Amino acid sequence: MSEITLWNSLTKAPATLGKSAGEPVSLYVCGPTVYDRAHLGNARSAVVFDQLYRLLRHDHPGAVRYVRNFTDVDDKINARAAETGRPISQITDETTGWYLGDMGALGVLEPDEMPRATQHIGSMIAMIERLVLSGHAYEAEGHVLFSVSSYPEYGRLSRRSVEDMIAGARVEVAPYKRDPMDFVLWKPSSADLPGWDSPWGRGRPGWHIECSAMSYELLGPSFDIHGGGSDLTFPHHENEIAQSCCAHPEGGFARIWMHNEMLRVEGRKMSKSLGNFFTVRDLLDEGIPGEVIRFVILGTHYRKPMDWTGDKAGQAKTLLRRWRQETAGAEPGQVPDAMLDILRDDLNVPGFVAGMHELSRDGDAPALLAAGRLIGILTEELGTWAEDRGEGEALAALAREMEARREAAKASKDFSAVDQMKTDLAAAGVEVRMSREGIELVAGEGFDPSRLDALAASGSAPR
Repeated sequence: MSEITLWNSLTKAPATLGKSAGEPVSLYVCGPTVYDRAHLGNARSAVVFDQLYRLLRHDHPGAVRYVRNFTDVDDKINARAAETGRPISQITDETTGWYLGDMGALGVLEPDEMPRATQHIGSMIAMIERLVLSGHAYEAEGHVLFSVSSYPEYGRLSRRSVEDMIAGARVEVAPYKRDPMDFVLWKPSSADLPGWDSPWGRGRPGWHIECSAMSYELLGPSFDIHGGGSDLTFPHHENEIAQSCCAHPEGGFARIWMHNEMLRVEGRKMSKSLGNFFTVRDLLDEGIPGEVIRFVILGTHYRKPMDWTGDKAGQAKTLLRRWRQETAGAEPGQVPDAMLDILRDDLNVPGFVAGMHELSRDGDAPALLAAGRLIGILTEELGTWAEDRGEGEALAALAREMEARREAAKASKDFSAVDQMKTDLAAAGVEVRMSREGIELVAGEGFDPSRLDALAASGSAPR
């Protein structure tokens, strides 16, 4: 078995996981801020790291600990509460449920730990106290800020100088900051906002300290992999590294950093102003199966920008329907070692899917089913959309009709009726497979089940 190798965003080079079988493997991924429905960009990150989790569990069964947090204390949540007049806890509970339901519809497994920020405020306060005592943070006007100049390695993840960061970022200008790049660890809360008692007065944590404290409490000062979207590289992940390494210099924080690239829609940036912004729930409500959404997301390597298009969704639906027909009744077999090695090479799912096409052509249904389930497709849970709604019977009846025509043609030497039926079936997206044993009809590219009714109604193919 070859090693899992991942591109390390911190070193800008491949890194091997370096774990033997049975040795613990730890993964932390930045989860959602729960104030609204998850959009497709959120889903890409969830699906990508779910795929990594599946591979890790395959290679290291029983040894993987995956943590993905929920940010349930945030200014966006406070704003939503003020806008709607609803209690904050009601909003976060509801949207957390939405997120889990929508991701579950995409076949995303629930992580081993799903901490909420509000459950770990004590850990955040303790980490901030360590930073203040060690001189890496300071109190000013009820705020506690991290002193960026106290950490010489600041910027090593994003590979930008502090000057470049100031020029390219929206830096909050505040009179209590010693340096424009210093960032908030704790801030005061008014009576109408969530707040907790602390050595610096009633307040709430800054966003960045949340993940540092939760990962430390659940995984310790050093762990294997930290993941998230590339939009989090700066400032969120840069700040996480600084405060974690300064608070716990005995550890190395995350050894490997993974970042998935962003998403586009029909070649354009997803934006409400462009009218191409939609949530996962929007797609599901349109009738696009979760399995199809997942497969489209996995069809682009995670380090490349992904383009969501209607054509891709249509092609994925057709392919998945065919693979489900080919694996119907099969029991999962073994995924070929060569395909596993492709997946272990920086989570190369597109290359792995190319191997699945070969398994399909070879008629190896057990291996095809096992491969599909390794990437979270062809599962029973995601298959309700493709359940037989009479289409199987219709195809079987048409296959019998075509077989009768072929037998008649053998006697008459006139194969025009057979050829016409084959043409009509192809127009409906049905693949015709003829052999000496008989005729098999399989839903293929562009399959349109609605056209089967017209073919079956007359008992013969329309001319």
